[in-house]
Amino acid sequence: MNTQSRSPIRFLLVRWLIFPAALLLFLSSLLVLISAPTEWAWIVAILMGEWGHWAALLCVVLGVIAFGAGRIGLATALLAIVAAVICLTPTLRALAISRSLPAACTSAFGVVAKRTTPLDVLALFRGQHVGAVTVTEHEYAKPQRKSLSLDVYRLTAATEPQPLIIMIHGGSWNGGDKDQLPALNRWLAAQRYTVASINYRHAPKWRYPAPVDDVFAAMDFLRANAQELRIDATRIVLIGRSAGGQIALSAAYSGREPAVRGVVSFYAPTDLVLGYEKPSRPGVLDSQKVLEDYLGGTPSEKAAAYAAASPLRHVNETTPPTLLIHGELDPMVWSVHSDLLAARLREAQRPHLYLRLPWATHGCEANLNGPSAQLSTYAIERFLAAVMDSRHAAR
Repeated sequence: MNTQSRSPIRFLLVRWLIFPAALLLFLSSLLVLISAPTEWAWIVAILMGEWGHWAALLCVVLGVIAFGAGRIGLATALLAIVAAVICLTPTLRALAISRSLPAACTSAFGVVAKRTTPLDVLALFRGQHVGAVTVTEHEYAKPQRKSLSLDVYRLTAATEPQPLIIMIHGGSWNGGDKDQLPALNRWLAAQRYTVASINYRHAPKWRYPAPVDDVFAAMDFLRANAQELRIDATRIVLIGRSAGGQIALSAAYSGREPAVRGVVSFYAPTDLVLGYEKPSRPGVLDSQKVLEDYLGGTPSEKAAAYAAASPLRHVNETTPPTLLIHGELDPMVWSVHSDLLAARLREAQRPHLYLRLPWATHGCEANLNGPSAQLSTYAIERFLAAVMDSRHAAR
């Protein structure tokens, strides 16, 4: 009696709940294989790419529950297992990259790593411990009565002056703020670097080069207060995401500040004419309007501004060491931007490393414990150890 009463309930549970859940996970998992077509799909792509190992476990559980519930149960179990395998592809591909990444970093930067492996599978699930970090806020400039602030992240236990990292947020040049994805700031502070995460002026009210000028204003403030903040302002690295990556590259490649030892770019546009001619996927971002707001018009109307704001155009024999990180499935800033910049840096024989992430999308380092962020932080750790060391800075 109990067996007969449970069987229909299990059948209905699989048909109306577990099968739809398995189907949804399967469709979502495909976003680690194809570029997201819409903004909502892009958000799901981040989740599946960087938390997909958890989704894989859920798929296995659904498959076990469904198996044995007739044909619909068998179909659900098979679908769930296929989804689990796809969800695990970012981790599997990251493991493959992790085998060659140490040698690539040594070739590019020549400094031995502290971390023994770029990817810790257990850390995908258990996370990473970061020491106590103190965060303080400061106003660093007030151009045209616009108050600009920055947050200083510093390991609480540190007492000595530390090298400086300036973090520049993304947001299509018209949004975002210094609080964006703070986990990386805390991790960097735990590695004994002082991190200044800055706000800057936004388009369309303030156009290029206003945000780049704000980066230098932040440097001036931090240098003037170096003793109080316990900063070694002679050693600076810029890190930027997306639009912030373009700002970071532009500031670093300008040659205006000799203390800038290097620059790290996450999925940044490097040729803004190309960005206009090959825009983002329309369902994700209207990048042509974004560029017009930032630069004041189209490439034909503002050719000089587009050229000046394109880091690709400014690589030369003095360009500082560069670390490029880009997901190949990025629908906002196509990875060709980093492809082209890496090729240009190679032609100019400038120290650089290009970390390509085949499964990853825009914002791929959102999960500090995920496969993209683990590989990225390993590369950043190696990069910073090299360029912040005076013996390797002037390569």
